[in-house]
Amino acid sequence: MNKSIAQLTQERINGLHMMRDGALERLEDADLAFSPGGDNLTLGQLLKEFGDIEYSYSQSLKTLQHDWNYKNDTEGLHTDLIQMQHWFKQLDQQMVQQLEQITEADLQKQVDRTNGLMRTIEQQLEIYIQAGLIFLGKLVIYFRAMQKPLPPSISHYIG
Repeated sequence: MNKSIAQLTQERINGLHMMRDGALERLEDADLAFSPGGDNLTLGQLLKEFGDIEYSYSQSLKTLQHDWNYKNDTEGLHTDLIQMQHWFKQLDQQMVQQLEQITEADLQKQVDRTNGLMRTIEQQLEIYIQAGLIFLGKLVIYFRAMQKPLPPSISHYIG
């Protein structure tokens, strides 16, 4: 049985989220305060930024409008690992709900990414996956700077 593009995309997104979760399992609250220096974000801020991105993409699948302005303003989120993990679990559930509703025909619907930029849902999902891979690349740098072991899935596939 051949899998649909929507099913294959969902599997790729689930894999991306599992890699992120594997990294979170290796952290403690104190690690979230780490920054490699300069103008770089703390690790907690980097994770929160990716959560905001996941939310905006998930919502764009529902509304066909990409709103880049969403920022989770939960107090202390970027310094509390348990709270961060709980939030990602909620975000992932929302993303799965959106993905499960997408049919093959829906993949060609247009998403307004603002400023007149239009992408199909299929392209929107591919862009989200690319953003996730970029995030994981950044995560590798943070983990190496902290001298923390990477989850095998990240060290084998990302770096």
